[in-house]
Amino acid sequence: MQRVLVSACLMGKRVRFDGRAKTVEDSIVERWRSEGRLVVFCPEVAGGLPVPRPPAEIESAKGAGAVLRGDARMRTPQGADVTRFFLAGAHAALATAQTHGARMALLKESSPSCGLHRVYDGGFTGMTVPGPGVTAQVLLDHGISVFSEDEIEAAAAHLDELEGAR
Repeated sequence: MQRVLVSACLMGKRVRFDGRAKTVEDSIVERWRSEGRLVVFCPEVAGGLPVPRPPAEIESAKGAGAVLRGDARMRTPQGADVTRFFLAGAHAALATAQTHGARMALLKESSPSCGLHRVYDGGFTGMTVPGPGVTAQVLLDHGISVFSEDEIEAAAAHLDELEGAR
């Protein structure tokens, strides 16, 4: 049985920077939960950040690739450098996915860790820029398919393909 790495906040865990969850209510995700497929994980908490914590964004909209290369930092609104926590969490997410044989992930869009299609622009303005978060980028770089909570049907189709049902 294929496993699915999933952002803990989507599963009702209060792990977001503001101490809240972003619970997804979806019959497909509920089926995966009942089948024991889900590997629930928060890279930011795993990387050592507390709950609650100041928000963090990739500086100057440089993108996750720049963070991974050491060309950009993850910063709070006060300018604190929290890059090491994001990198540790991203690598822990990869290790967890690999340990559980998860070849796909369902992650929280817009998160500086888990965002897939967009992340906040680094200016704490509420504006987003295209591109993945640090964890999503690490997973993608290692061949793990990533989907946002807005793509659950596509994720389910991909899971069926991985299991040879299509």
